[in-house]
Amino acid sequence: MSGDPEAAARWRALVYLSIGQLLAFSLWFSASAVLSTLAREWKLGDASSAALTIAVQVGFIVGTLASALANLPDVWSPRLLMVWSSVLGAVANGAVALWVDSLGPALALRFVTGVAMAGVYPPAMKIMATWFREGRGLAIGILIGALTVGSATPHLIRGITDLAWRPVLLVASALALVAALVVWALVAEGPNRFPSARFDVRMAGAVFWERGPRLACFGYLGHMWELYAMWAWIGAFLAASLAARGGGSYLGLNASAATFAVIAAGALGCWAGGLAADRYGRTALTMAAMAVSGLCAVATGFTFGADPVLTFAVALVWGVAVIADSAQFSTAVTELSPPAYVGTALTTQTCVGFALTTLTIWMIPPAVAALGWRRAFALLAIGPFLGVAAMWRLRGLPESLALAGGRR
Repeated sequence: MSGDPEAAARWRALVYLSIGQLLAFSLWFSASAVLSTLAREWKLGDASSAALTIAVQVGFIVGTLASALANLPDVWSPRLLMVWSSVLGAVANGAVALWVDSLGPALALRFVTGVAMAGVYPPAMKIMATWFREGRGLAIGILIGALTVGSATPHLIRGITDLAWRPVLLVASALALVAALVVWALVAEGPNRFPSARFDVRMAGAVFWERGPRLACFGYLGHMWELYAMWAWIGAFLAASLAARGGGSYLGLNASAATFAVIAAGALGCWAGGLAADRYGRTALTMAAMAVSGLCAVATGFTFGADPVLTFAVALVWGVAVIADSAQFSTAVTELSPPAYVGTALTTQTCVGFALTTLTIWMIPPAVAALGWRRAFALLAIGPFLGVAAMWRLRGLPESLALAGGRR
């Protein structure tokens, strides 16, 4: 790398961008990581507890929809969009810690946090794409790996400290402010910038016009059906599984620390998935990852109350597989969409995918009540299996030759 200044600059940019995204996304599950405490203090039922997680999802949906309709990632500086969105998210999340004592204001502020996250994730992907033409799958994989670790960070804070819920949220806000500083000072767009775009509201739906981007988006929807519901409830599952055995630990880890390990393990999946997709093809990797994660969604529930080593092992495999394909759907959209509106296409894809997550996050608590933990997670397998069908269809089309330099 030292002998190639251009390559060194590319990887340096990716490192800074990944650090910024990791720190900013510590906001996402900051309330979920302390949900058991909030449920006790605020006397929340299952629906209210789920609403605290879903409020962020809904805010993200509204933020991405507004961003897509206004073409914000393509007509504004994506770097500045990331900076100010990180600041907004930090302020909204910090306000919950400092001043909120009930569900209503918390829902409103968590909604704003979700809106802010819509200004971090899609612009980061666009900035990355201006640095990487070759190896884009690996680069986006690393970027989403950073998002994965960032999302898991509040569980780590909770698992290794005795902090009350308010300091946990404040630490997450502080990390997001550091993210804004990192992006402001160290991140820049690369030499392969996309053409400038004019505002065109019709481009918000362009990702669904052509069959190539449309099928990639359908594959992404299958992936998203599973992903955030797994992330949102795997901690509750791991805690309940230990309780069903009368106590214990996951190789010395409490449930919160084990949850961090399971979610953060996805960073390895993102890295390995990016390498595999660039070498063997986008559709090949996404189909394999969704097949494994769908099987894990079925298998994990049946380890409930079993030996914690077995439960933890299966959950770790699920944590790796469930996110290994995520970057490749976004990469496919950058390769299949009109160049001037790549940012808008990514934002639309993300908006629709996160809209679907609100259904599955809300679905799990009543499914647990009706079916028990052993069967509830199996409902999440529906999405990845349908996603495999969509990507198989894309693989057979000539448009797929635009993926990964012809490696479908």
